[in-house]
Amino acid sequence: MSSLIPQPRKFTAVDLFSGAGGFTLAAQNCGLSVLAAVESQHYACLTYENNFIKNKQNPPLLFQEDIRSLKPESIVENLGLNAGELDILLGGPPCQGFSSHRINNAGVDDPRNELLLQYFRFVESFQPKAFIVENVPGMLWERHEEFVENFYELATNADYHVFDPIILNAKDYGIPQNRRRVFILGLSEPATDALQWPPEQTHFAPNSREVLEQDQPSWVTAGVVFNDPLKKGDPNDLHMNHTKELIKVFRSTPPNGGSRTESNRVLPCHQNGYKGHKDVYGRINPDQVGPTMTTGCFNPSKGRFLHPTEHHGITIRHAARFQAFPDEFIFHGGITAEGAQVGNAVPIRLGEQVIGVVEDYLRILEEQCDT
Repeated sequence: MSSLIPQPRKFTAVDLFSGAGGFTLAAQNCGLSVLAAVESQHYACLTYENNFIKNKQNPPLLFQEDIRSLKPESIVENLGLNAGELDILLGGPPCQGFSSHRINNAGVDDPRNELLLQYFRFVESFQPKAFIVENVPGMLWERHEEFVENFYELATNADYHVFDPIILNAKDYGIPQNRRRVFILGLSEPATDALQWPPEQTHFAPNSREVLEQDQPSWVTAGVVFNDPLKKGDPNDLHMNHTKELIKVFRSTPPNGGSRTESNRVLPCHQNGYKGHKDVYGRINPDQVGPTMTTGCFNPSKGRFLHPTEHHGITIRHAARFQAFPDEFIFHGGITAEGAQVGNAVPIRLGEQVIGVVEDYLRILEEQCDT
């Protein structure tokens, strides 16, 4: 009589500021059970509900509320958890205050910056074994130092062991996008040598020693986003409707070409000296790593978001592919809301790398305790 091999338990996670659910999808792909998500934006919640909750077994609980008015202990109780039982608390507080332009003190007084500190109220209530914060590199600028220092002080006072912030680029992990993001890892216990943090880079520059001599994979280029045709009837096969004037400009824009000056979109007061941002109204080069998907990723006036060969901005589906969302993942809310959801999301495979390292470490610790 053969005995059943016991299956390893599923680790658990809660996703704060979940948006459309990039971190949730990454966690599920790593085999975690996401117990709950918190998000305040209506259309992001609609997207989350349709992809993770509707017709799903054991779906996450979704709390559509402003995190500042939400009592974290009520979620802990609702989930039937005791403090310390949650494995990983995830969260990417809205980054607009941290991603303001590098001018003067832009973004310093943005109330959204305080959401980083609101995140820690949930750390205190859940007391997770690990927490992961994701944000833009701008959060490390000197003018935002107070918020980051306060966060670390709160973590230290709660006996968490927090690593220095690290900056990871999505292109180094097989994502066809040049996207730098900050990650902060905190652990409830001091780390051992078993922790492999930060995640090891998996993809490298084409002319690097790793690629040329060690046969490691090179960065994935934007061409993979456009190689496969979009599925017929895809509701996210949606792009901006441009004016005839702009379409005429796009028709004369060469591959990888384009700028504000080339498109004649310069205000009269700047025409004598302004050269324009080099990327706006630019075509995406399929032979290079793609640009950072921002909340305006569907709008060629916001960056190099013009289709490589067609005469319009990229679709929401193209933008989602840059973020490694599968084509089965449907965004809701119209082009502006959907673009914001895509641009705010954690790239799926990057999230998998970060979460996977932490999950592997927690599993090692658990197995050591069981022996």
